Amino acid sequence: MLVVRHGLPVAQPAMPYGYLFSSLLIAGFTLLAAAGRSRPRVVGALSFRGAMLVNEQPFLFLALLVLSTLLAAVQSDLATPVGWIALALAALGAAGQCYVLRNALATGAATERALHDGLGAEWRATIDPRLPARLRARLPWGRIVFAPFAVGRPGVARIGNLRYGDDDPQQRLDLYRPRTGTVDGPVLCSFHGGGFRGGSKRREARALLTQLASRGWVCVSANYRLEPHTRRDALIDVKRVIAWIRAHAHEYGADPTTVFLAGGSAGGYLAAMAAVTQNDPALQPGFEDADTSVTAVIALYAYFGDRGDDAPGTAPLTTDATGAPPVFVVHGDHDTLVLVAGARLFVEQLRAESAEPVVYAELPGAQHVWDLAHSIRSDTVVNAVEGFTAWVRSRG
Repeated sequence: MLVVRHGLPVAQPAMPYGYLFSSLLIAGFTLLAAAGRSRPRVVGALSFRGAMLVNEQPFLFLALLVLSTLLAAVQSDLATPVGWIALALAALGAAGQCYVLRNALATGAATERALHDGLGAEWRATIDPRLPARLRARLPWGRIVFAPFAVGRPGVARIGNLRYGDDDPQQRLDLYRPRTGTVDGPVLCSFHGGGFRGGSKRREARALLTQLASRGWVCVSANYRLEPHTRRDALIDVKRVIAWIRAHAHEYGADPTTVFLAGGSAGGYLAAMAAVTQNDPALQPGFEDADTSVTAVIALYAYFGDRGDDAPGTAPLTTDATGAPPVFVVHGDHDTLVLVAGARLFVEQLRAESAEPVVYAELPGAQHVWDLAHSIRSDTVVNAVEGFTAWVRSRG
């Protein structure tokens, strides 16, 4: 822009509004995610939406802040009042990302403590040495820093859209298996979140599915019927998936007698419900005789119901958990969509009613849905899940 001074045109630096906007956006969402406030509701919703990226990819957003600041400096944008404000916001955002990074690095200690408390101090020593679990696996730092969204693995094949139910297009599953060498691998079946209104089998937990498949597992990620269908319909679909695994998993090199269930959010609700209603004929219409028992359950940032709203037997928190298998519950203490109090109540109920081990890891600074890509938190939990499943399998 040109202005006239003393009769001569003088160049004025353009205001760096792009730098200001990007710095404000990153700083704002980072602070919302770091604070973990669920009220008022709009703040909780913004915290959840923003945290799905800024809370799990600190290296990416630190790099964006540094690069945008360097670009602003090269273009002399920092010499303007707007540039100073943007620089201050960038510094605030960088400080917030360092706090986010510190919380993510604490995930390892949280999961290790949970396994120690739930399985015993010598839990590692009791694992069958023949199992290929790398229980002290290092994090894949290259993927986390440089390729967080590359969740596939070259040695893993995906077989998509296998039908497990009737003709409903939502009754489909994807199967992940090693391209070569699978014989009697255990099965892990994962169910997505989405509040029973949305979601997809190609969204969450793919880093978990592909890592286990690369270690000889056969992994399943299944869709289920959504609204206007009921939660009961979705639970029947989960039972159908388990029955399908019992009948067909051997065709893909799996051991259909070893079936772990996993799920996040609404999917965690369904996995937990399947665990506390094993072989219930009322939830298996048309396949009442099928074995729908499971070896263990992994519930990630799961919704477990509400004792004030849900009738007895319609949610994990209102269902007798006496017959539950081993359960591993993982929840973030900054979850603003599904509050951590529900996870604590469910763990308390399990420990009071079930004779099986219960592992509970409460993750510092974790929001809702933290397993969309590779991250420190996501990959640390993947390693912990592998340790938990190896311990369960070692019991025979």
